[in-house]
Amino acid sequence: MWRYHSVLPSVAPVTLGEGWTPMLPSRRYENVFLKEEGANSTGTFKARGLALAITMARHYGIKKVAVPSAGNAGGAVAAYAAAAGIEAHIFMPKDVPLANQVECIAYGAHMTLVDGLISDCARIVGERKEKEGWFDLSTLKEPFRVEGKKTMGYELVEQLGWEYPDAVFYPTGGGVGLIGMWKAFQELEDLGWVKGKRPKMIAIQAAGCAPVARAFDRGEAVSQMWQNAATFASGLRVPKPYGDSIILDIVRESQGTVVAMTDEEIFASLKDWSSKEGILLSPEGAAATAAYNHLLSTGFLHPSDRVVLFNTGSGNKYTDVIAHALRLT
Repeated sequence: MWRYHSVLPSVAPVTLGEGWTPMLPSRRYENVFLKEEGANSTGTFKARGLALAITMARHYGIKKVAVPSAGNAGGAVAAYAAAAGIEAHIFMPKDVPLANQVECIAYGAHMTLVDGLISDCARIVGERKEKEGWFDLSTLKEPFRVEGKKTMGYELVEQLGWEYPDAVFYPTGGGVGLIGMWKAFQELEDLGWVKGKRPKMIAIQAAGCAPVARAFDRGEAVSQMWQNAATFASGLRVPKPYGDSIILDIVRESQGTVVAMTDEEIFASLKDWSSKEGILLSPEGAAATAAYNHLLSTGFLHPSDRVVLFNTGSGNKYTDVIAHALRLT
């Protein structure tokens, strides 16, 4: 992602080869492209934001960082902190995929599994950070995770020949990537590097945890805490995103929409893309592919629309979750 160093902070990067992920054309849908973020180091899009956040933490001399995570951010923090020589403290729900737990331990991070959701993890970090001397890397509590994530916007435009697609489908838990891409689009326009109208931004949530979708449907400016959040797409299990008002503003400004897919729809799409396209999606990525079919069926989009679907992580990081859904022992 450091090919865009001229629009990133001018510092020596802590890098593990993140960014410039493949833009894969679908084998069945003529105008569909899959942005394969599973090709990043640590296997997910989280590598982008945390590479830059940890780079800046090292630049400013920070020795200890802490983060609440639904899983993949924890693994990325652990990896980049190890590369930077920074002490990492990760708080995750106890039922995150096993791969996320293994990552944190292997990278030498201090991992705490919490009986609750990411919101409970965030509360613990907030209560302890001052006493423990931790710098809080929580979503939108510092500026550089957004800066790292915005490179997805630069990449998708460059990979499509410096033209916008008609729509971008983004699985939305915390929504930092969507916010970052919208920032990138403004910068690209200021630089004169892109042609066309900005894409409709499609935020996808899981029906079992859909605070932004509910707020969008009700015409509200912010979301309300989602009670009893439950979905096998662990990255979408965020009961109230910190940047919910920004996400809603972007979706509305772009004339996009927010959709919530059931776990059954998500899993069906995961199996479909695995067997027909040869790509093992993460559950979050499968929410995007399921949403594409849904919005075709409703007429919101047409087969002639050129769209980019984000697979935010490799399905290989969810083997225990997918195995359970497949009823494998």
